[in-house]
Amino acid sequence: MKDIILAHKQITHIIKRMAYQVYEDNISEEDLIVAGVRGEGFILAQLIADELEKISDLNIELLAIEIDKKNPIEKDIVLNPKRNAEDLHQKSVVVIDDVLNSGSTLLFSLQPFLKQPMRQIKTAVLVNRNHKKYPVKADFKGISLSTSSHENVKVSLTPEAFQVVLE
Repeated sequence: MKDIILAHKQITHIIKRMAYQVYEDNISEEDLIVAGVRGEGFILAQLIADELEKISDLNIELLAIEIDKKNPIEKDIVLNPKRNAEDLHQKSVVVIDDVLNSGSTLLFSLQPFLKQPMRQIKTAVLVNRNHKKYPVKADFKGISLSTSSHENVKVSLTPEAFQVVLE
């Protein structure tokens, strides 16, 4: 059984709200790195970056975080386009993923940003679930969703299926 949790109009509204929250948190910055976890997290990051460009004068740099979600310890976590640690020195960063479940993906996604002192690192997710194994929280979240551990949250941000479904 599939239940649609968020439909296109709701997601669009949430993305705009999250962009305003990110902007309010970075209003004194000139530059902002918006980094999305490859897949739906990166698409969400693109959508938030697009909104930020409409509502602010921030210089937005969009990065993709390449990570093996199933086995983040075994493979290097890479930023695309590639950045040296010095390029990130004292920058403000928002790391974005679609769903915060156990916290492992977001936790490991922070790794490339921890090689230099950062001005700040914040996290954003569309769906915040309550099954965390790691002490990771979302600074900006679309919705909080209490589910059982055997239920799956599927996020689709493609034009054909712009929705969040609970299976």
